[in-house]
Amino acid sequence: MADLSVNFAGIRAPNPFWLASAPPTNSGAQIHRAFEYGWGGAVWKTIGAPVLNISNRYSGLSLGGQRLLAINNVELISDRPLEVNLREIAEVKRMWPDRAVIVSAMVDADPKVWRDIVMMIEDTGADGIELNYGCPQGMSERGMGAAVGQVPEMCELNTHWVTSVTRLPVIVKLTPNITRITEPAHAALAGGANALSLINTINSIMKVDLDTLQITPSIGGRGTHGGYAGPAVKPIALNLLSELVTDEGVRRSGVPICGMGGIQTWRDAAEFLLLGATSVQVCTAAMHYGYRIVEDMIDGLSNWMDDKGFATIDDVAGRAVPQVSTFGQLDLGYQAVARIHADKCIGCNLCYVACNDTAHQCIDLHDPAGVRVDPGYDLRAGGKEVSVGRPRPVIRESDCVGCALCANVCPVDGCIEMVSVPSHRPHVTLDQLSAQQPAVTQQWGAMEAFRAENGFEIH
Repeated sequence: MADLSVNFAGIRAPNPFWLASAPPTNSGAQIHRAFEYGWGGAVWKTIGAPVLNISNRYSGLSLGGQRLLAINNVELISDRPLEVNLREIAEVKRMWPDRAVIVSAMVDADPKVWRDIVMMIEDTGADGIELNYGCPQGMSERGMGAAVGQVPEMCELNTHWVTSVTRLPVIVKLTPNITRITEPAHAALAGGANALSLINTINSIMKVDLDTLQITPSIGGRGTHGGYAGPAVKPIALNLLSELVTDEGVRRSGVPICGMGGIQTWRDAAEFLLLGATSVQVCTAAMHYGYRIVEDMIDGLSNWMDDKGFATIDDVAGRAVPQVSTFGQLDLGYQAVARIHADKCIGCNLCYVACNDTAHQCIDLHDPAGVRVDPGYDLRAGGKEVSVGRPRPVIRESDCVGCALCANVCPVDGCIEMVSVPSHRPHVTLDQLSAQQPAVTQQWGAMEAFRAENGFEIH
């Protein structure tokens, strides 16, 4: 059976599944219950400056009947008294010595204020400190949160103030609300950070209610930007993680990275691990389904690791990183085409509509006798063609450019497959082409000549 235990910057836990600093980690009673269900660790809801939260606090994104694809929050850090949080942190750590108990902190950019709260956190027996440099609303207007994470100089300075006075591992939580996430990452490392975590929430306004004409969530008739999280942000989080793990400075530092952003299942967690994270944090999924989701996460990841022959989390971490590339390093000669498995096709013809309206017009409709239907046939109008059977899509592979739109709009898993086909084109990258024949990427005439000579047909 796979060993799921982790040692993250000296912080040990029985598994890599940790609750993120958020409402699910707001109190000792909550974290105690979460640990009973099996969570390997928890990052305490951010403590620090005095705040007063408001209501309403959340707005959700629903699509196609699926609830909470994303959540927007305008909640601030913990509004519970500092001494209450500190007492409960100590109690939880005393009761659960094998679990990772990390305290998220955020205070004014002042070395004395940071030192004071760090000393308090150390006295609780907590395993580590996570510096919240990502909160995009409320606190950022006060010079904290994202206001620190977006300015590398401030990120380095605040981190140094903490690392210079604590013996605990210091994790810097990065904001996604920035052009290049590697810049604050470098700053955090320069400040002595022992680890990085990402991503914090994305700045957003969820929606405007078309009946009331108000921004949601509405707070007494007014609204504001908040933090966007949940399953819909996972692709963004994975991309930003990939930027860190492929960065020479971050890689050379050897610091571990804790990944988060849209993790809802063990499969999501495995993707973060494969891209270089060595632990993960979960928030929205726990808010949606409760703490017991960790049971499926543990079982699923363990079974998958067994199937793949991975004995430890370190065996998994980073296995997909060598595949991360830039556009200029991709093979221009590679060819793939779409193929439809007729036995799985339900005749919805979404692929036909998508391809002919918005892609490369390489899908035809054939009637049951195999005769091509007039392209002007209106799928929505019905008509006499329906009496002999609904037309089915057929791909003209010679015209297919392999864009994969059809495979993505198809509602049936595995019905449309992207298949690699032999290519007579030269296997060259854009970087190589630009270096060897710069005119090809600078002049349309040279580009067209290169295409004609090497069989690149444009459809």
